[in-house]
Amino acid sequence: MNAEIIAVGSELLLGQIANTNAQFISEQLAELGINVFFHTVVGDNPKRLEQVIHIAQTRSNLIIFTGGLGPTKDDLTKEVVAKCLGRALVTDKTAMDQIEAYFIKQGRVMTENNRRQAIILEGSHVLPNNNGMAPGMIIENPEHRYILMPGPPSEMRPMFLNSVKPYLMNDLNEPLHSRVLRFFGIGESALETELMDLIDSQTNPTLAPLAKEGEVTLRLTAKHKDAAVAQELLNDLEQKIQSRVGQFLYGYGDATSLPKVVFELLKEKHLTVAAAESLTGGLFSQQLTDLPGASSVFKGAVVSYTNQVKGHLLEVAQTTLDNAGAVSRACAEEMAIGAKKQCGSDIGISFTGVAGPSTEEGQPIGTVFIGIADDNETVVHALELNGSRAAIRKRTVLHGFDFLRRHLID
Repeated sequence: MNAEIIAVGSELLLGQIANTNAQFISEQLAELGINVFFHTVVGDNPKRLEQVIHIAQTRSNLIIFTGGLGPTKDDLTKEVVAKCLGRALVTDKTAMDQIEAYFIKQGRVMTENNRRQAIILEGSHVLPNNNGMAPGMIIENPEHRYILMPGPPSEMRPMFLNSVKPYLMNDLNEPLHSRVLRFFGIGESALETELMDLIDSQTNPTLAPLAKEGEVTLRLTAKHKDAAVAQELLNDLEQKIQSRVGQFLYGYGDATSLPKVVFELLKEKHLTVAAAESLTGGLFSQQLTDLPGASSVFKGAVVSYTNQVKGHLLEVAQTTLDNAGAVSRACAEEMAIGAKKQCGSDIGISFTGVAGPSTEEGQPIGTVFIGIADDNETVVHALELNGSRAAIRKRTVLHGFDFLRRHLID
């Protein structure tokens, strides 16, 4: 199947909302091995939508619509699709009963236009909407398949996962098996260069790199009726990848993150950490404490944004601040030791540097020092980062988690 996604709504063209539906559907279809060659956005105009449908019919055999199923006059997707396919519109009793029950439960009077949401194309397979009112639908003919879903992501996503995805999976001759590898410390272009021959020669399994906020993921996908054989294909490909860039691999799966990996390592080793944050302003602590159960591994933090706080609370020596400066290896070392001591943790981690918008102590923007102290040693890592103030701060925190991860493993 070659798919095309058509998002209907003038608000998308006006930039009032982002087309996150297309991104989500494309990711899901990629996992199923279904090609997505075109994304189209069209406003609430019947003539232009009709033109878009006719174009899609010439180049795609799976056409997925989002939006335009609501109660107002500009919700016209069903009407235009029905016209293009020569099908009648009828009321779905189950959907109508659900809409009426909703208004009775809310104690509200249902306006007549809400009945439009229960209208479907005759002969379609109706997709229940358990998070809203307008049902989705699937229409099949010998040449094409059409899938219509509501526009709000809170309604579209569960409908896709619960109804559309199982429907599409039933038609796959060979089930797909995927594995996501997550890397940090290597850019997308560098990773692609290291794996170029594997990418160029891919057949089954396939691999696809994707850059995401300072890290890179690789999705490996194998097709085979036998799950055990598919896993062996993925294992063989991963082994080749690990032999080249394994030092940058930190975890697996879409739900994994560097903070989560560090959290699990600290729990596994029964260790605690405390932080001293200057340029990061508490971002490291926030990301760690976002994880449920973080209190078992995180003792606390000092946001030491001024030299006075560095000296009084973290016991950074005045001679260090006067001679080396706050943005220095020496200061990062003493901050990490101070965090460990003041919070009574097994490990202390510190962040100091220049995020911008101007230089500090003669140090250029992007100069960063991250210290890690335990009972045996204190190590300081120096970085030179690029980007905006916000980007430098975010990347500094990611590097901090990665240095801590490597420290815990080693």
